[in-house]
Amino acid sequence: MNPEFWQTRWQEKRIGFNQSQVNPLLVKYFSELNLSVGSRIFVPLCGKSIDMVWLAHQGFDVVGIELVESAAQEFFIEQAISYTVIEHSKQTDIKCYQGEIAGRTIDLWVANIFTLSADDIGHVDAVYDRAALIAMPAELRPQYSEKIRTLSCNASQLLLTLNYDQNERSGPPFSISQEQVQQYYGNDYQMNKLEEEPSTLNAAPEMAVTEPVWLLGQK
Repeated sequence: MNPEFWQTRWQEKRIGFNQSQVNPLLVKYFSELNLSVGSRIFVPLCGKSIDMVWLAHQGFDVVGIELVESAAQEFFIEQAISYTVIEHSKQTDIKCYQGEIAGRTIDLWVANIFTLSADDIGHVDAVYDRAALIAMPAELRPQYSEKIRTLSCNASQLLLTLNYDQNERSGPPFSISQEQVQQYYGNDYQMNKLEEEPSTLNAAPEMAVTEPVWLLGQK
């Protein structure tokens, strides 16, 4: 994961991955996680996704991790959420933006995800990964999937990936095959592909891009 690459993307507003509407697959399948109201949802590489607002309005607390600080700032400003900023006790380059909406808390850590620990982010009950795994180059995905398991203590996941002909396009976002998802998560989760439909992230309409939805349950 190249921090400069993502910093530049945000500075130049080349953030087509940021959706203006709540992801319909989240709305359709989030209940499959079977969580109690008040549970805490972990959203890795969250950007300024309004999916986090939807989660809060459903009665869930949210903790996200985002590499680019301006993305966290824009999230709270655009959603008109008052926030405070707390510096990490040991690493001064890491911050946590904290706010509240609909009576639920949203904590956004500004950090490289690989530098944080489970003690930093606190307890989570489930993971919602819409655009994190697919942002990782192949060589980092095993390390990333292991980090998610460590940070979440193997909490269940709702995972959205992409599938397209890699000869026609290079990522990010990257195409990830069913075999790769099995490689990254199959040893630790019960895997269930809920659906695969044309992608809402498709920036190249001439290509066939689908978006599989995975439920990764605890074994």
